Parts: sequence; C-alpha cells; structure tokens
Amino acid sequence: MDCPSEERLIRMQLADCASHFDFDLPARRLALWHSGPAEAVLDRLAPLGFGARLLASEAVGAAPTAGAAAQHAEGRTLVWLLAINALMFLVEGLAGWWAESSGLLADGLDMFADAAVYGAALWAVGRGVGAQFGAARLAGWLQALLAAGLFVQVAWRAVHGAEPLGAAMMAVSVVALAANLACLLLIGRHRHGGAHMRASYIFSANDVLANLGVIIAGALVLWTGSQWPDIVIGTVIGVVVLLGALKILRLQPG
Repeated sequence: MDCPSEERLIRMQLADCASHFDFDLPARRLALWHSGPAEAVLDRLAPLGFGARLLASEAVGAAPTAGAAAQHAEGRTLVWLLAINALMFLVEGLAGWWAESSGLLADGLDMFADAAVYGAALWAVGRGVGAQFGAARLAGWLQALLAAGLFVQVAWRAVHGAEPLGAAMMAVSVVALAANLACLLLIGRHRHGGAHMRASYIFSANDVLANLGVIIAGALVLWTGSQWPDIVIGTVIGVVVLLGALKILRLQPG
C-alpha cells in the first residue's frame, strides 16, 4: 500500500463496511472505522495481495468527518492531477511512437495508470458502489490491454531492432518531469491533510523516478547507440503498470 491507486482500491473494497479511512502511506498503516468483526474486514483485504494484517481493534465512537470546504478543495486538485496525467499520457504516447521509444510509451502508460483509477472514481461519485466497481474494472482492463500491447511492441523491437531517438526521449521526459513537479506543487498544500492528498504527493514523487529513469535511458542510447537501455526501462515500467491493473481486476464487490 504505497500509492493513491492502491488506496482507492482499498476504499472501494471496503466501501460497504467502513465509514472513515485514515491512511499513513509512509508507515504502510491504515486506521479505519468499520462495522462487523475486524477479521471480516481483514478477509476482504486479502484478495488485493497487499499483505494486510491486523495490528489492533477497539470499540470507538463516531468516525471523524472532513469539512466540506476542504473536501471541495481536494477534489478540485484531484481534477487537475487527472487532467495533467491524461494530457501527458497522450503526449508521451505519441512521442514514443514517433521516437521509436519503448521507455516513453511505458512512461505514458504509467501516466494513464495514474489517471485511470482517479477518473473512474470521479465519474462514479454519487452513482453507488456498483458503478464504482464497474468503472474501475473498465479502467483495469484498458490498463492491462495497453500494457499487453506495450510488451508486444517491446518484443517486436527487441527481435527486429529499432532506432530510438535518445535526444527526443530525454526532451519529452523532461516535460513529463515538469508535469509531475507541477503535480507536487499542486498537492503540496494538502500533503499533511487528507489521506488522498498525502498519497498523491508520495505517488507523484515516485513518478519523478520513472521520468529520471527514461532520461537516463535516453542518455545511454545516445552514448552507446544501443536500443537496449530503452527496452529495459520500458519493460520495467510496463511490468509495474500491469501489476497495478491486476490489483484492480482482483477487486470483488460485496
């Protein structure tokens, strides 16, 4: 449990039995207010494969609530994050196709993965748990399909060869890096507030590492004249995205 996508999966999995969540992503801990036995909640989390275990359980009063103004501000910020990630998915996807770069295509797919779960969540607001699961599963299948397409493309280029443009890889990844830094600035004011905001801050910071990986791969392509740095970074990012899609598809309503 170390990113907002995984946080959203947990929220959806427990939507009908928990009323409040308090995530501590750095410590990988979650406090929640729920009905029914704690062991039943733990059983609901097991299919997600996050290694959940019960630390403590006690009877408490009503769950705390966040202010409407704070929720509105956080929701507005999440819409901006969704828009930035969706735009960069298109930019990096097109640039990766033009530059023959698996790394750029994979990084664009990673941007899509960030946007997909949030897009599904925002669309399903007010439509009930069933709609949330349906939207998330659609996003998960699309994410898995794109990842499979990426692996086919990587395998084809590994066998038949390609000439990725190292300079283009570096230039576009610098733009993607700027986009992720903009996300960090947007959510910086919320990173000590709502759990979604704290998680988004951590996840955007992790995305910076993927951007740096593609930049380094681009530099190695320029230096060595080999396509393999691009293929390696593309495969690594693709595997991470596919694992995220499988976690979404393991969700079970009710």
